[in-house]
Amino acid sequence: MNSSPATVTSLTERSGGEPSYRSPPANIEIEIALLGAILVNNRAYEKVSEFLLPEHFADGVHGRIFEACGKLIERGQQATPATLRRYFENDADLADVGGARYLAEMAASAFNIIDAEDYGRTLYDLHLRRSLIELGEDVVNEAYGADLDINAVQQIEKAEHRLFELASTGQIEGGFQAFDRTLVKALQMAESAFRREGMLTGVTTGLEGLDKLLGGLQRSDLLILAGRPGMGKTALATNIAFNAARASFEELAENGTRTRVDGHVVALFSLEMSAEQLVLRILAEHSGVSSDRVRRGAITNDEFQKVFVASQEISKSRIFIDDTPALSVSALRTRCRRLLRTQGRLDMIVVDYIQLMRGSPNGRPENRVQEISEITRGLKGLAKELDVPVLALSQLSRAVEQREDKRPQLSDLRESGSIEQDADVVMFVYREEYYLGRKEPAEGTAEHAEWQAEMDKVHNMAEVIVAKQRHGPTDKVRLLFEAELTRFGNLAPTGMGGDVPF
Repeated sequence: MNSSPATVTSLTERSGGEPSYRSPPANIEIEIALLGAILVNNRAYEKVSEFLLPEHFADGVHGRIFEACGKLIERGQQATPATLRRYFENDADLADVGGARYLAEMAASAFNIIDAEDYGRTLYDLHLRRSLIELGEDVVNEAYGADLDINAVQQIEKAEHRLFELASTGQIEGGFQAFDRTLVKALQMAESAFRREGMLTGVTTGLEGLDKLLGGLQRSDLLILAGRPGMGKTALATNIAFNAARASFEELAENGTRTRVDGHVVALFSLEMSAEQLVLRILAEHSGVSSDRVRRGAITNDEFQKVFVASQEISKSRIFIDDTPALSVSALRTRCRRLLRTQGRLDMIVVDYIQLMRGSPNGRPENRVQEISEITRGLKGLAKELDVPVLALSQLSRAVEQREDKRPQLSDLRESGSIEQDADVVMFVYREEYYLGRKEPAEGTAEHAEWQAEMDKVHNMAEVIVAKQRHGPTDKVRLLFEAELTRFGNLAPTGMGGDVPF
């Protein structure tokens, strides 16, 4: 057949004469110019070393030259063609491009050191573009693949995680900040707290003693709230979220103007309870009618009217509940960003609870402790990235039950090392009534009378133990707890001890 030449001619004509293809973005000339500037004046390395790495060079040989320059400079030695020569004498790849002579030619073709940082940023941008291309190709190939162990949603989460990691490594605008500028921001925050009701610098918890001790929940902080089952940690977190959502506050803009904001925007991730169960708890707290009785329909007409009125009052609260089980940090981050875009703001994140989360989709931690470490680091990173407080609940180990005094300690946190290390604040919720109620002696005995007296002292009492606070003191805050309504509230001052008495 003689159709082959015609086909070739047709392809050539369609491509404009020469066959074309796309190659990954790179600029070898700039790589040579930057390395030449470093070899001529090692101060050029200081301008790029904070963000540029050897793997960011498209040419592997250039990456190794950059790495060798860095090793010498960090030792306090000079990186020149002469000092680098012995490092590359037996390097076959460098020999292919000219050996030691290639280093001398680089130095001879060097541009001004002033351009070094611009060259470095250009190379970094090209590296990110190549990484994006590689990521996109992997996403396409995995989507075409037939791996039955990974469904489409998991593939999306994996792609989001990789994209976030790439975006995180692409932050090259950091570094030192002038003290005077930082001081102005700190003074603005202090002024805002001074003029705000309650003198808070953070998001209110609605609990006076806790707000007084913490100054509110601070932006970019990871706060851990832990407790044994039955202590009420989910109830306390839900109360705090609802109090924040319905609290009005003044916001100070950069131009000095103040605006009144009705309620914080709260993202509440419930990995254990359903959204309906959480809403019933909030409804019970606000209406004063037990959520269990509401759920079973065992309420009177008057109580139903209270529930209806309460539902109308709280319907505009900007709490957004996600009850998806076994969320990963990357999926949680994506949903928070989406909420921020749609609502225009996000003021607080609540996660119930850490041990029900899972690590990154493509992560393979050796054990659960490492996975928890990855999760807490991710939550702390999310708090800083979105500049909001993240309140995360955590379980406690059974070691608490083995002690006479069952008040929790930092060492009682499950997988405690990473949680304690990454958290800015660690709080424990503790109710003496819960444990004392399980020690009831036989009725009619002297011991029972003593037990009843003790029960009366601790009835409806709870403690929040602030065991760690990076920015302030630690102490205990005593609260009112109404078990039937799963509601925490303020206690009247008693003047006892050193505790915060609210």
